[in-house]
Amino acid sequence: MRVEGVFRAASSKIEVPAGTVIFRAGELGNEMYGIVEGTVQLDSPAGVVATIGPDEVFGEMAIIDREERTATATASTDCVLAVIDSRQFLWLVHETPTFAIQVMRTMARRLRHPWEATIPGGQQT
Repeated sequence: MRVEGVFRAASSKIEVPAGTVIFRAGELGNEMYGIVEGTVQLDSPAGVVATIGPDEVFGEMAIIDREERTATATASTDCVLAVIDSRQFLWLVHETPTFAIQVMRTMARRLRHPWEATIPGGQQT
């Protein structure tokens, strides 16, 4: 999912060096992330779920259902990430309705096709 430019103006951003684990499968989470710069690899116990890049989101399931993370997220390259907590998520959904649709599409794609890893831009690997 790409949400062009939404995260560039985020009030909360973090810089993450390549190789850093952002979160692990099984951890509880109360935020999601939008990629401003760089790429992130998402891995499940079964293998690579996706490699995603700028303007894409991850960690969205934990912010919606407050359950354990289903994947491990690792910075593939140096990254700048927008950190989105539940308050900011609700604001984005309210102010940018297409944001909610795109988050749902991302979740649906990852649930329907967990064996298909992608690279930035949605190309299959």
